[in-house]
Amino acid sequence: MRHALLLIGMFIFSGIHAQEMTNSTLGNIITRQADTVSGISGNWQFMYKETPMLCITDSANNRMRIIAPITEAANMDKDLLLDAMTANFHSALDVKYAISNNIVWSAYVHPLKELSTEQVESAISQVYLAAATFGTTFSSTELLFGAGALEKQNTKKEEKTAPTTIPEEETRKF
Repeated sequence: MRHALLLIGMFIFSGIHAQEMTNSTLGNIITRQADTVSGISGNWQFMYKETPMLCITDSANNRMRIIAPITEAANMDKDLLLDAMTANFHSALDVKYAISNNIVWSAYVHPLKELSTEQVESAISQVYLAAATFGTTFSSTELLFGAGALEKQNTKKEEKTAPTTIPEEETRKF
């Protein structure tokens, strides 16, 4: 009986403090974190440490993504693509490298309602770091999983050329 009451109390307590992320709250977090913000609720373009980013939500399907353009996919050779895919497993952590509309992106995808403020702040930082370290350490944080599996590159990769704007087709909701 005592354990049942404890479990019920914990359930009620966690329910009271559970946060359901909304576009309004997400927009406030982005505004606090970003250097500049434009767009509409659920479709924000912003700059974070001189890196263009986009946050797109789909409330009806409980989805959210934060993305940053890195380079045109045509600029990637087979080895660079392999390094990016390996990083998706080892060093990109919550962010992944992806290709859409011939652009390589740093992307964080998560259910919208379940997001916490801390996760959004971390996501923005990780998307930025994954874009900034593309072609070198391919990391979204200082933490590396399986770092021994990543071979150090003896040759310097071509410097990334990030698009200065986000392609219009990417600013639409998904």
